[in-house]
Formats: sequence, structure tokens, C-alpha cells
Amino acid sequence: MNMPLIKLQGVYKTYGKGDVQSTVLNGIDLTIQSGEFVAIMGHSGSGKSTALNILGCLDTPSAGRYIFDGTSVETMSTRQRALLRRYYFGFVFQGFNLLNRTSALENVELPLIYRGIANKHRQILAMQALKTVGLENFADHTPGELSGGQQQRVAIARAIVTQPKVLLADEPTGNLDTARSQEIMQILLELNQQQGITIIMVTHEEDMASYAQRRIIFKDGQIISQKESGL
Repeated sequence: MNMPLIKLQGVYKTYGKGDVQSTVLNGIDLTIQSGEFVAIMGHSGSGKSTALNILGCLDTPSAGRYIFDGTSVETMSTRQRALLRRYYFGFVFQGFNLLNRTSALENVELPLIYRGIANKHRQILAMQALKTVGLENFADHTPGELSGGQQQRVAIARAIVTQPKVLLADEPTGNLDTARSQEIMQILLELNQQQGITIIMVTHEEDMASYAQRRIIFKDGQIISQKESGL
């Protein structure tokens, strides 16, 4: 088997000190191959979102190792982790996190601005990303003029416009009805199968997790089971 894209070894995450110290992750080991689609599940407080934040370099382990594509992440500086996020990761959140007063196209362009890409090229890439999620005809609409499902599709376009190696999705269907949720999951599945993007998704919904190849179950800061999934 090829070297895994992501590997966590004995990862702990604690907050506070002394009597108020709380252990959120308790020595987890996790391996994710390039091109996998995995769903992370567990009750509230199980540690699944903390694990996702560490995987996305939004947080750091208190102990243990995080190896991404052969490189130790836990030893990186804040700036190095920021660059890793910028060039290798895309993020999708439950709350969409769009800028309300800007168009869909401008929202999708935002990560490209941080990369210093020229305006004309940004617009071309952003329009391509909107086309991928079926919203090329809504480029000039603001979030307030879009449905919840459309807003999440804009958020996905923004996440993939930089062609990330990994897409991290935190409850991406949590604010959507069943029909819109299935639309979003179908888009994620196509991104995984057609573009080879590794997808790591946190969800508490069994029917959404069924789109993933593998389910990783967290409980009390530990991984208690991993099982193959899929439609």
C-alpha cells in the first residue's frame, strides 16, 4: 500500500491545566489514504470536530504526531501551517460562512486573492468552480438571494477553487432539508470520484455518512470503530 496521505499517531488534545484540565482527544491513531472519502461520526463532545480541526491545521495536538504527505505537521510554525492550509486544504462548514454583501462569484474568488492571483484569472477560476456545483447562472447573486442549498454549493465552490488535495467538511448538510442534503452529498461524491479529492466529513447523520467509503466512530476522545460504508 502507498504511503498514507494523512497519519495521526498517539494524538492527544487537552485544554486547561491542573484541576480544570480537560482531555478532548485521548491518544488517537488514524490513517487516511489519498483519494478516500471518510465520515467521522460520534455524539456531541466525542472529539470528532477537534480531530477535524487538527487535520485541517486549525488546531495543534497537545501530544502525538500528525504526518501529512510525509511531513510532520506538529513541528511546523504557525506560518507554515497557514501555508499548508492555503495550498492543500479546502473547508466547508455547516453555517456556509459566506460574505453577505458580496456576490457568489466574489465569495468564490476570496481564497485566490490570498494567493495573489490576478483579477481576470481569479474570475475565470471562480466561474469554473461555480459551474462545477451547477451555479454558473447565479454568479452575481448575493447569499441573501440564494437558498440554503445554493449557499452551501457556493461554499463548496469556494473550497475547491484552489484545487485542494483535501476537502474538510464539518456537518455540511446540518442546516439543510433532506433533498438539499442529498444534492450536496452527490456533489461531494463526484468531487471525490471524478477529481480524486480526499474528503473528510464530520456528520451525525447516518444517511449522509453512507456516501463515504469508511466511517470512523469517535467516543469520549477515542476512535472506537472503523467500518467500510458506501451506497
